[in-house]
Parts: sequence; structure tokens; C-alpha cells
Amino acid sequence: MNQPNRLEAAYAKRREVLGDEYVDRMTAELEGRVKEFQDYLTEMAWGVWTREGPLSTRDRSLLVLAMTAATGRMDEFRLHARASVNAGVVDAEIDELVFQLAAYCGAPAAVSARREIATLRTEGDSA
Repeated sequence: MNQPNRLEAAYAKRREVLGDEYVDRMTAELEGRVKEFQDYLTEMAWGVWTREGPLSTRDRSLLVLAMTAATGRMDEFRLHARASVNAGVVDAEIDELVFQLAAYCGAPAAVSARREIATLRTEGDSA
């Protein structure tokens, strides 16, 4: 896939998972180096979601949840936990992910993820 098509596909996947409102807000009125950086991040991070192969959007969403929680990136974890419903992830899968997280990454990572999930569910968001 050539450069413009790869970036276009990455933005389309980002919109599919995170929603138009979020992407529009994050990309509104960007210019120069800031726009270049946003395009770079989108192509790099969301471009991997567009790869052909055995991983579905749902699988990739679960992986991102696990990786962001394991590395303590709770802002990103929260963002992806909210959006995971758009990728076909159900609450029970996120609950199970937390057990895996505790076993392989430790209690602190799992407790932080569980706390974020509880907050999202209290606010009425999926996760």
C-alpha cells in the first residue's frame, strides 16, 4: 500500500474504533509540524490495525488494552476501553483481561486497570 493510501486507511480505522467526534476534535485546525506529527502517529499506530492477517479489530483492541494497562498508560487505556465496544469487545472479555494482566504483569497494573474500568462503568461507558 502506498503512503497516501496507508495514511488514509489508518485514519479510517481510527475513526471506526474511536469515533468521528474524537478524531475530529484531535485533528481540528492542525498545521505544520503538529499536523505532521499527528499524521505520523496515526499512520504508525493505526496503520498496524489495518494490516491483513489473522488478527481482527477486536483482537487488536484487546491487545492494546493489555499493552496500555501493562505499561501504565492509563489515559490511553481509558480511551481504548471506551472505544473497545466499537471493536466488538464485550465487558466480560475486559474483565478476563484484567485477570491475565494480574498474572503476567502484576497486581499494580491490574488494580489500576480495574479502577479505570470501574470508573468508566460508573460513568455509564462500556468497559
